[in-house]
Amino acid sequence: MKEHQQKRGTWSSNFGFLMAAIGSAVGLGNMWGFPYKLGMNGGFAFLILYLLLAVFAGYILTMTELALGRYTGQSTVLAYKSIRKQYAFVGWLGMLSPFLILGFYSYLGGYCIKYMLANLGDMFGASWGVGGVDGAAYFSNLTADTTQSIIYTLVFLLITIVIVSYGIEEGIERFSKIAMPALFVMLLLVIARSVTLPGASAGIAFLFKPNFEVFHGTGWISVLSAAGGQMFLSLSIGMGITVTYGSHLAKDANIERSSLIIPLADTVIAILAGLAIMPAVFASGQSPQGGVGLLYMTLQTVFNGMGGIGPFIGFIFYGLVVIAALTSSVAILEAIAGSFIDDAMNKGKGDKRKFYCWFFGILSAVLGSLIAYDGLGQNLPAMFGKFCWVDGFDLLAEGIMMPLGSLFATFFFGWIDREILPKEIHQGSNFKTEKFYRFCIRWIAPVFTFFVLLGQLDSFFGFGWFS
Repeated sequence: MKEHQQKRGTWSSNFGFLMAAIGSAVGLGNMWGFPYKLGMNGGFAFLILYLLLAVFAGYILTMTELALGRYTGQSTVLAYKSIRKQYAFVGWLGMLSPFLILGFYSYLGGYCIKYMLANLGDMFGASWGVGGVDGAAYFSNLTADTTQSIIYTLVFLLITIVIVSYGIEEGIERFSKIAMPALFVMLLLVIARSVTLPGASAGIAFLFKPNFEVFHGTGWISVLSAAGGQMFLSLSIGMGITVTYGSHLAKDANIERSSLIIPLADTVIAILAGLAIMPAVFASGQSPQGGVGLLYMTLQTVFNGMGGIGPFIGFIFYGLVVIAALTSSVAILEAIAGSFIDDAMNKGKGDKRKFYCWFFGILSAVLGSLIAYDGLGQNLPAMFGKFCWVDGFDLLAEGIMMPLGSLFATFFFGWIDREILPKEIHQGSNFKTEKFYRFCIRWIAPVFTFFVLLGQLDSFFGFGWFS
């Protein structure tokens, strides 16, 4: 096992691991998903449910996946299979969901590169800048230009593949140790400008003013679903990343402490992203609604209205979103390729990292190109008869596979193989929260996860179960 770990690589430091793990959590979902969902689901009321989920489910499932990875020394599919062969399907769910995500994630990440460069162009008065075009019109023109959309999708994927192909220490860890501190500094710069704009206080109220009316009747389940979907996507739970990253941890690493730091840091950055975005949106009289449109159409209109400093703020903002997206995308690709890399090593075929990174990268490029060609529902048949391809793949991954896989994990390690993971966690800490962990993984996390799954299905398909 020791020789295998050395061959497949380990984190050179706990700081490097934490930067990579937090980076995997901090992504596009934090930059626009969390602020939007927070504001539309009761502000502080949503935040309360999100924090409860983070404590009773996020913390528990993060610790479970880190411990599973380190105990087995394998990536997600092989990790579950090595406990019991019957568990392998959960590993496959954890490998397939990030594959579906990487396609549309690269599409959205590619747009962030485009917007970053366009704002840079405006700084120098170049012809390839935004040129004062209305945010909605600029985004509409971009989605209609399928060739340009595909090119930027492929550029984003190429950067991702190159980073992951260099391995854990030289690729993912080295990039994350630079990228995450840079992201934090850039985020503070944008916040400093956003909260000082005239009318910014309305955006702060939108984020944090309690609105418990959203809990009326069974409405709390819809809010729980929104918070839970955000938690699963943001914390990379149920998508193989945490298991894979945990498999590269040293045996003396403190899993308990890391499992607390990762959700805490992720939540803090998500709230800071809200402070960077919503005050500026309200100050400019724009709508806080719109999902993807908030990140591209609404915010670009905000930057257009800032005068001479607008392009600079826009360049900084989209630059930090690119960094956030890349720290997540490299984790996603590692989760996809990791089990195949490990399987080749286990069979004595050597280090096939570069081969599998490029293999799955190319497959993701095909998927991402199709999504880019779809143009948010303009050019291809709707998935499930009603969704553009971005939303369709989001439904399959975030809405079904991730909570379903996590639900099975709580059952397997909360009720059947109850002693394996606590013993593993004890190796690096006194495991002060062991009683809390054992209680939550058996009783609390499964219930939360089950209702999140139901709420996600209801939200996507409009069954009306909780309306």
